[in-house]
Amino acid sequence: MGLDVDIATLWAFVIAFAVFVYVVMDGFDLGLGMLFPLFPNKADRNVIMNSVAPVWDGNETWLVLGGGGLFAAFPLAYAVLMPALYTPIIAMLLGLVFRGVAFEFRWRTRRERNRWDVAFAGGSLLATLAQGVALGAILQGVQVEGRAYAGGWWDWLTPFSVLTGVALVIGYSLLGATWLVMKTTGELRERAYRLSWWLLLAMLAAITAVSAATPFLNIEYAYRWLAWPHILFTALVPAAVAGVTALLLRALANRRDYQPFFLSLTLFALAFAGLGISIWPYIVPRSITIWQAAAPENSQLFMLVGVAILVPIILAYTAWAYWVFRGKVDPEAGYH
Repeated sequence: MGLDVDIATLWAFVIAFAVFVYVVMDGFDLGLGMLFPLFPNKADRNVIMNSVAPVWDGNETWLVLGGGGLFAAFPLAYAVLMPALYTPIIAMLLGLVFRGVAFEFRWRTRRERNRWDVAFAGGSLLATLAQGVALGAILQGVQVEGRAYAGGWWDWLTPFSVLTGVALVIGYSLLGATWLVMKTTGELRERAYRLSWWLLLAMLAAITAVSAATPFLNIEYAYRWLAWPHILFTALVPAAVAGVTALLLRALANRRDYQPFFLSLTLFALAFAGLGISIWPYIVPRSITIWQAAAPENSQLFMLVGVAILVPIILAYTAWAYWVFRGKVDPEAGYH
């Protein structure tokens, strides 16, 4: 589990950062879509949409950076993982397309608005479930022979990958509910509070189930998490999850509108850290390390210069957009 800092390691952290920021930026957005059927009132749905209308367009930037960075910096990993995950990746892209089109078109029609609402909710659910299934398929490992994927078309579909898919659906829904707590008022906010309680309990159950199942996927995972002295370090993660959960429960009980969302993001960060503990230094778990998959060092260095310039700019204008549109959503403002 040693960490040698070199260009390949830096690129691994760049891609991990891009994926995590995507989860932060787009997770609550997808969660709102999945919660849409629970808010049948037209005015509530308009407020929900308006809460993300100023910022949602830029969220997929980070998904593009993660996928493009994988292709450019670790081409071998890209070549192995894409054939293994064609179906969930295509499903995710179709879900994102349906969601994006529905977001724009529902404002331009009254007669067909309900159909676009279904497309928005269905696309969000499909994209989230596909992301979670893809994550589970990667974590359980893919069959590699030589430098190519050697598994079957349906290898990605297992009980574990379905479990991670359902877990991500619950997690994103929690982010969506706590986002509504932070951004809305009145009865909509009260319903979001009630949903947050149930979704938090469901997320804790999902985290427990995935954490309990992961060590059984491979003996190396069990060694990383349970063997001495590694357990002295890895035990900090579940301890931190318990601490953050206690803070989140208190924030919900005390009606601290802004705290639940950021504490929910912290739970995601801890889960992401746990994923890193399990798979490091493999980029294709148990088969290909980041150094084996890396592009030539000169190529990685050249691209790293571009990333060092562009990522701070993207972060700056994203932060500015969120700052400008901070605070509660006015039910009378925005699209209708």
